[in-house]
Amino acid sequence: MQNAVLRQQIAHEEFDYQILLDRLRGYARPRDKISTLLKSGTIIRVKKGLYAFGEAYRRMPVSREILANLIYGPSYISLDYALQYHGMIPEHVETVTSVTSGRSRSFNTPFGIFIYRRISVSAFQIGMDRVSLDHDKSFLIATPEKALADKLVSERGTAIRTQKELQKHILENLRVDPEKFLQLDARRLMEIAFSFRSRKVMWASRLINKIQRHVEGES
Repeated sequence: MQNAVLRQQIAHEEFDYQILLDRLRGYARPRDKISTLLKSGTIIRVKKGLYAFGEAYRRMPVSREILANLIYGPSYISLDYALQYHGMIPEHVETVTSVTSGRSRSFNTPFGIFIYRRISVSAFQIGMDRVSLDHDKSFLIATPEKALADKLVSERGTAIRTQKELQKHILENLRVDPEKFLQLDARRLMEIAFSFRSRKVMWASRLINKIQRHVEGES
């Protein structure tokens, strides 16, 4: 099988071992063929059992968001990467961060570092969206409210004792855009707070509600 034919038979840039093995079923020794494809750079191993096409055979860039969902699961993108994705923080975040109901893990791949933080099952089940891309591709990512909540809960060693200290931490330390912060859904954030049983997230919800009411009273 020519490499170009293999490219035609696999629709997406990212694919798993079973898809690859199925397309190579005409070979007597498909594993040897996979080794040849890897050596030639036709395909790249992202991790064991997960591959992407090499640059010369790509129809479009490899989606790191889709890879994040595939590398380790169940998971969805959240924390710093999701905050950046939603335009809530100014920094460019290179490491793709996700939350999972499994063990915390990290993976160093040819497409960058992928980090997964464990959260409770009850918190994992709330606050995710599906983003659709071209060619029937999609990935899961936290809503802006959930991304902020995951970030606040995941922090260690931040002694926040009051709502005022939390506001300063969110706007100054995390550098969350003030306008984006006020656009968050306070009710949705409170639901997330209950799933985490987090006082910090609850304070964030009440803070948004308080400021929004103050702004409405001035208008």
